[in-house]
Amino acid sequence: MRLLSKVKQSIAVFVLLLLAACSSSDISDYQGTTPNLDLKKFFDGKLTAHGTVQDFSGKVTRRFTVEMLASWQGDKGEIKEWFIYDDGEKQIRIWNITDLGDGKYSGTANDILGEAQGQAVGMALQWQYEMLLPVDDTEYQVTFDDWIFLVDENTIINRSDIIKFGITMAEVTLVISKVKA
Repeated sequence: MRLLSKVKQSIAVFVLLLLAACSSSDISDYQGTTPNLDLKKFFDGKLTAHGTVQDFSGKVTRRFTVEMLASWQGDKGEIKEWFIYDDGEKQIRIWNITDLGDGKYSGTANDILGEAQGQAVGMALQWQYEMLLPVDDTEYQVTFDDWIFLVDENTIINRSDIIKFGITMAEVTLVISKVKA
């Protein structure tokens, strides 16, 4: 009888986990929220960011800072990012972003596979892409699912799931601030 009870509990937990995995935010949930996120307006000039990487259990495994320089020429933008991690590792990423209109964006960068796609609605942007992520001496192909939220005209919070085989392996949280001139 006790074994049957444990089996039932295990099945119930599995079903709850499955349902939780199936439920997710949708960008349309942010329709009508303000202030409106306009990448061309926010990512213009010097910015700075501070972030953490958490593993699947929620433990912070890395901390980092980023200096950014962003500019736009019409609908084409460039965001240069200089990362410095708490272990001394340095990394540079240069995004080339295209404003496709109607809140849609696409972009490429040196370590991004193919093209990133994004959709902004209200104060939020969902940005998705494949990336070669270096870990120790190996590179892993992963999917990033970024949710970017405009807090105010000077601050964005970016939360990213790093996904492999459909499972969130890590999360990145990043606070981006405009540098006041």
